Amino acid sequence: MASRARAASHTDRQRPATGPQPRTGGWHFGEWASELVGTFLLLFLGFSAVVVLASPSSPVHSDLPWNGLRLVAIGLAFGLLVAAIALSPLGRRSGAHLNPVVTLGFWLRGHIHSHDLAGYTIAQLLGALAAAALLRGAWGNWASRIDDAATLPTVSALGAAAIECGLTAALVLLIFGFLSSARTARWTPAAVIVALPILIRIGAPYTGASMNPARSIGPAVVSGNYRSIWVYLVAPPAGAICAVLALKLLAPRRKTQTAKLFHDQRYPSTAKTLLPAQPAGAPVARGLPSNPNKPERSPVGASG
Repeated sequence: MASRARAASHTDRQRPATGPQPRTGGWHFGEWASELVGTFLLLFLGFSAVVVLASPSSPVHSDLPWNGLRLVAIGLAFGLLVAAIALSPLGRRSGAHLNPVVTLGFWLRGHIHSHDLAGYTIAQLLGALAAAALLRGAWGNWASRIDDAATLPTVSALGAAAIECGLTAALVLLIFGFLSSARTARWTPAAVIVALPILIRIGAPYTGASMNPARSIGPAVVSGNYRSIWVYLVAPPAGAICAVLALKLLAPRRKTQTAKLFHDQRYPSTAKTLLPAQPAGAPVARGLPSNPNKPERSPVGASG
């Protein structure tokens, strides 16, 4: 009996109790570093897809003469990258926001502490700057011929702002819609894979379909082209605010279940979550299934 008690005590220390968690403040360097690296990977690889598909220096550009097909391919590349990062340990740790307006939306919904709003945003901006700088070094003239993947409007600034606001509102509504049910929350990465090619195909001819201030700031700084940069600093956050207001008005009883694009109950959560998760600062609980809707695996050698 004593040995069993000691074993149970040891297991409890290794795997903290799982349950809904509150948002917490403080220095969450692990989560912020995950956002920095995740944003860097998303944008460097995504920008590289833009260079390969859209730069006049690339042979692929002439092989795919239909611009609409190139835009769908770019959107699919970004969607697949978001999903891959969300499913990776980086995304399971931080939530794979990878975008300041997504973090802003979660903050407005009461899931993110102000400390994480600042930490995530700074990390995302640093990741974007690093991605744009490496893009210039890796692709050289191929990247410079498209202003290092900068987003530049082809319509009036006000028209571009309206388009960016609408695109961002649609994206944030989609994410929050899937995260408002425990049954659909884990399908959020798949929804993003479907949504981004559509949104980018619709908006890219007019604004570049940024929907992400960090995505626009990085190339603007590296290329030195700040034309209408205010559009991408103001319109996406406005879109996120519109999405949150729409949720509050149209579905006041719907609650966001988690602030992670792919929720894994084994990982700690510094954000408020209604789904089971480990407490902030706890280690990853290896003995649990990732899906809180599945039964816990029995330890090896355990008997009834």
